[in-house]
Amino acid sequence: MSEALSYFTMAWFDLNLLMLTALGTFAGIYIGAIPGLSVTMAVSILVSFTFGWEVNQALALIVGIYIGGVYGGSRSAILLNIPGAPSSVATAFDGYPLAKLGEAGQAIGLSTVMSVIGGLVGTLLLATAAPVIGDLALKFAPRDYFLIAGIGLLLVGSLAKGSLAKGIFAAALGAIIGMVGMDPVTAEGRFTLGQIELMGGIHYVVVMIGLFGVAEAFSMMHNLDTAPVKQKVDKIIPSFAMVLKFLPLSIRTSIIGVVVGVLPGVGGDIAALMAYDHAKRSVKKPTRPFGEGAYEGLVAPETANSAAVGGAYVPMLTLGMPGDAVTAVIIGALVIHGLNPGPMLMVENPHIFWFTVGNLALANIFLLIFGLAGIKLFAKMVEIPKAILVPLILVLCAVGTYSINSSMTEVYWMLGFGLVGYFLKTFGFQMGPVILGVILGPLMDTSYRQAMSSVGDNPTAFITDLFVNPLSLLLTAGLILILLGNSPLKGLLKRRKATTSV
Repeated sequence: MSEALSYFTMAWFDLNLLMLTALGTFAGIYIGAIPGLSVTMAVSILVSFTFGWEVNQALALIVGIYIGGVYGGSRSAILLNIPGAPSSVATAFDGYPLAKLGEAGQAIGLSTVMSVIGGLVGTLLLATAAPVIGDLALKFAPRDYFLIAGIGLLLVGSLAKGSLAKGIFAAALGAIIGMVGMDPVTAEGRFTLGQIELMGGIHYVVVMIGLFGVAEAFSMMHNLDTAPVKQKVDKIIPSFAMVLKFLPLSIRTSIIGVVVGVLPGVGGDIAALMAYDHAKRSVKKPTRPFGEGAYEGLVAPETANSAAVGGAYVPMLTLGMPGDAVTAVIIGALVIHGLNPGPMLMVENPHIFWFTVGNLALANIFLLIFGLAGIKLFAKMVEIPKAILVPLILVLCAVGTYSINSSMTEVYWMLGFGLVGYFLKTFGFQMGPVILGVILGPLMDTSYRQAMSSVGDNPTAFITDLFVNPLSLLLTAGLILILLGNSPLKGLLKRRKATTSV
């Protein structure tokens, strides 16, 4: 136990490691705030630079970048309605309306504190339950990933804001966009229209930047002369009473973030959307209606996507399986430094596990410090006249999109999706379901086909497994309940109950 504690606090008392963690966290916040500059990209570049470093130094910098980058996406989501990262898509639903109400400073301050709470809960669960959670992740079969993707797609009921039909249409559109490119099973082109350029698919970040960033810039052109909303930046740090009020919700959504983060290939973006849906269903009296500046709609996704970081480390450190794209890169970094991620890592190199846990906790402390600094300056971005802000947003979107693959084709796609998003917004469609479809459509398709391949010539076995396997049965029951909750039957039952009570 004393040995584990010494590894846990190694980065806390080594000035070199302490500074690297601080530098990584600071840089991650501002990398994450720029659309298109993903955490995965930053970590990938770092791996090549840290090849000759000691493993602890490399991991300290990478952990800082990871923690800071996941949080950083919330800044542009709140201020400009442009999520800096896919995990910040749900943050924009209520974060941007808060900025339009003049409460950007309070929103960023609350998101910072809640991100730290989520990160610390994720770190705590990583430290205490990693082997158990890792074993649970191994029990998920392709059919279970199919069910999770199905549950995720049913979140359109919460994200559509009034019209379920429009939400389903938007999610279906996103699923089609997500499946453009080479079929992962047959290697044939899907929805490519015979164009070789489309065989590689359309990057979901390009879609996200276009639908949120460019579409918002086009919408701003209608009222360029409108005076910007003056932001209240006198009260940035949320009160203890406010944090305490949202603490139960933050704990629940942090657990959602960890559980979803553990599942290989799922990640913080889905965790944030599921947490937002949970908040919308469970909070009976929000501070404002969801989608119009509810603080609960800000708390839920921010705690979940930060907690998902700790969850993503669980399969990486215990099973050698990446929880998301970033941990996949980190596995490569560990291999480069002569380590073997997997079940034997905690036996042969236990210091790596405890050092990582301690470093995650330290990075969250730096996140609190750096996250609360400079908010007043950031909040002033919303007060820039729209005639200046619109071209600034478009340039930022173009630079971010080009930096993904250094391709002008993707910049053209971004502008195209911006036009699509503009017309969808004009006719009352929400962008959230489209992004949900882009992310979950391919996962649902691939998982279903893998599940069907596993049962061979007996397709009825797939249906049987849904009700025989305990985990699959639990997920199937959840999917059915959510489906019923989104159906007109729920409204009929409510009206009938009200009539009966009268």
